[in-house]
Amino acid sequence: MKKTIWVINQTAGTLDSGWGERHLMFAKNWVKKGYDVKIISGSYNHLFKNQPLVSNKMFTIQPVEKGISFCWVKTPKYYDGGYRKFWSNFLFTLKVFFLPIKKLGKPSDIIVSSMPIFPIINGYFFKLRFKAQLIVEIRDLWPLTPIHLKGYSLKHPLIIIVGWFEKFAYRKSDSIVSLLPNAVPYINAISKDPSKFHWIPNGIDENLLEKEALSQSIINQIPKNKFIIAYTGTMGMANALEYFVEASKILSNYNDIHFVMVGDGYLKPELQKQTSGQNNITFIEKISKAQVQTVLSYFDVCFIGRNNTPLFDFGVSSNKYFDYMLSKTPILVSSNLINDPVERSQCGITVKPESAQTIADGILTFYNLPLAERKKMGEKAYDYVKKYHNFTVLSETYNSLFKNE
Repeated sequence: MKKTIWVINQTAGTLDSGWGERHLMFAKNWVKKGYDVKIISGSYNHLFKNQPLVSNKMFTIQPVEKGISFCWVKTPKYYDGGYRKFWSNFLFTLKVFFLPIKKLGKPSDIIVSSMPIFPIINGYFFKLRFKAQLIVEIRDLWPLTPIHLKGYSLKHPLIIIVGWFEKFAYRKSDSIVSLLPNAVPYINAISKDPSKFHWIPNGIDENLLEKEALSQSIINQIPKNKFIIAYTGTMGMANALEYFVEASKILSNYNDIHFVMVGDGYLKPELQKQTSGQNNITFIEKISKAQVQTVLSYFDVCFIGRNNTPLFDFGVSSNKYFDYMLSKTPILVSSNLINDPVERSQCGITVKPESAQTIADGILTFYNLPLAERKKMGEKAYDYVKKYHNFTVLSETYNSLFKNE
């Protein structure tokens, strides 16, 4: 009899969603090991390019391929943040207690992936009910994220509540999976059991990535015969993009250097306003996941930005790295040195964070490098991501955590 894995992750998506495919990628490998996989996600996610088609019922079951189904939990629409998103998180957690067990099958292993962290309550409830193994997966460290990025006080009610859930998750789970390589001391100090910790970063499966053509309207927006430094992805606070656009002003006298920003996000209008009237920066709308590798082929260097905060000392595992690296594009990182994939693979340059001038200097360093040197960096990136961030390899670590009896 096949065993069933439940993944409870409100932000999990399909390939069509254009975001949040981590657990689908793992599931493709788990199915090969004989598991059935049910991914329980919210019916609305502001980061999705395409929202799932759901009924008016509380749950919509969508088979995506043999052995893998999504269970979409009906949740309300919300904006990028604020109380509406918190309300969506609360309703998702409440409704998950009433999952259609007969349709999903009894789980032998339950993965609760945070953020949000509230469904750890669901996971623990089902662990006791089905005598299942409970794995908590931490993609971001909360409540540290709002403390460091938004200045929340340790005494803020939200911080106290999330902190309680965090402690509960680490102590009641059988295993803890972290995407952040340097989070070991922080998590172990709370869990009190170092044997629980396992680092399983984000990854990529080249065989599952399509290279869909861009529309002619997007191609027409990409400058020709320019040295292009580009950012693709969400334009939000954690990406420190204000310094990137400021660097575009510093380099505005270089007629053959052009900045491109691909994607959406709540800061996009403000960034566009800051660069109004400039002719060396172009904003392009969000594209599908299948088009990412295609658009990256037009760029000379890709950019990753981060704030100067202790939060990132715990490490990072952004999919942006792996998209960039798979495209064989060298990377400019504005960050403290935190042993990230660019440092480990030597596929780019790291400059200090929150400094438009050092970003501009880094761009000029790339600009003056011979093409052969940039290509060598790109090859290092490609080789590294295929070797260390392959989903087939990463899924084996997860397999070792599942129940064997």
